[in-house]
Amino acid sequence: MPIAPPEPLRLVVADDNPVVRAGLRALLEGRADAVVVAEAADGRQALAATERHRPDGVLLDLRMPVVDGLTVLPRLARLAPVLVITYGRDAELHARARRVGAAGCLVHGDFTVPQLVGAVRHLRAGSPSLPPPSQKQSPVRPSWGGPLSAREEEVMNLIAAGLNNRQIAAACFITEKTVKNHINRIFAKLQTTTRSEAIARWLGTAHPALGGPHA
Repeated sequence: MPIAPPEPLRLVVADDNPVVRAGLRALLEGRADAVVVAEAADGRQALAATERHRPDGVLLDLRMPVVDGLTVLPRLARLAPVLVITYGRDAELHARARRVGAAGCLVHGDFTVPQLVGAVRHLRAGSPSLPPPSQKQSPVRPSWGGPLSAREEEVMNLIAAGLNNRQIAAACFITEKTVKNHINRIFAKLQTTTRSEAIARWLGTAHPALGGPHA
């Protein structure tokens, strides 16, 4: 008897930058095992969304207006595991976040979406703390010109979501030049020359609902 796939993780994304929120939503909802049930632009909204939806996890930026993430973190942590996602390696800030309830901290640009989802699943399973994420990235199963790397898959999902290069750079915390380099490699692997062609080919082959190689 086949084993049923796990229920999708229900997540709240809290970040005052709408581009980052859109990027995380696009990346997470490009997978079958995660869904964003609410977004929040400050700590107060994050608490309200978490109380309402009772998610499996909260992805929290610490520096937000009105009420910052660090202030609301202790109350959030009583409702759901909180995974802090920061913009830099501030060891003191990470330590403070853990002291007031964060189950783990990740740095933008240092993790892939599979690692992010795996981290939340680890926390939901009742593990007391987050293990260091593996740096090994498994390539996405290939389409034509070779497998897309995990980062290339993220960029392709953001292209499919309609983000431009500047927005992709902001969402992934990389430079626009790096985005262009990723896009050039994606086009070569998908054997396309335009965004619209790449989107059509990607959506026609990469999504389980459309019978692609991930099905």
